[in-house]
Amino acid sequence: MKQRNMYLASQSPRRRELLTQIGIEFTVLSVDVEEQQQADERAPDYVSRLARDKAQAGVAALLNTTPSAEPVVLGADTIVVYAGQVLEKPVDEADAIRMLSLLSGHEHEVMTAVALADNHRCWVELVTSTVQFRAISVIEMQDYWRTGEPVDKAGSYAIQGIAGKFVSHISGSYSAVVGLPLMQTEQLIQAFKAKQNK
Repeated sequence: MKQRNMYLASQSPRRRELLTQIGIEFTVLSVDVEEQQQADERAPDYVSRLARDKAQAGVAALLNTTPSAEPVVLGADTIVVYAGQVLEKPVDEADAIRMLSLLSGHEHEVMTAVALADNHRCWVELVTSTVQFRAISVIEMQDYWRTGEPVDKAGSYAIQGIAGKFVSHISGSYSAVVGLPLMQTEQLIQAFKAKQNK
């Protein structure tokens, strides 16, 4: 499906692959948005705001260079939430082990928000999935850190990678846990496109 002036405001190779998987043609756009949870900001509001900020920042950047453009920008963000606490990307090995220790043997939520924006509106869709980890030993956590995979991942793991072996059960959208909920993203794009044509 060809989408008019579609841009992806993300450098994530996983999101690029997922969007390509459902036949969306797009151009990758680099945006700079501060990813910092505000005081008293709930996790669903936080991830939704980040996705919206990325999409709108992309639109603003494109209109700044080409005022007559009519871009459609997709922004997305994924967070890992355990017992109401947002687990960000690890700052070091100790931080990664701290997060993996929380997730070990427990359920947690993965929230992915997708935002689609043009110069008139911004629609946001939030998808929440539940992931169950088996018990993970400290040695396994240390070995996993040494692979380099957890370094830039929310919650210190990538379900599509080595960490898939820690997952005993998932309820919800697998692709959303990876970084982009395919069904909801496709529906959002189609609804947005239909609205454009009216």
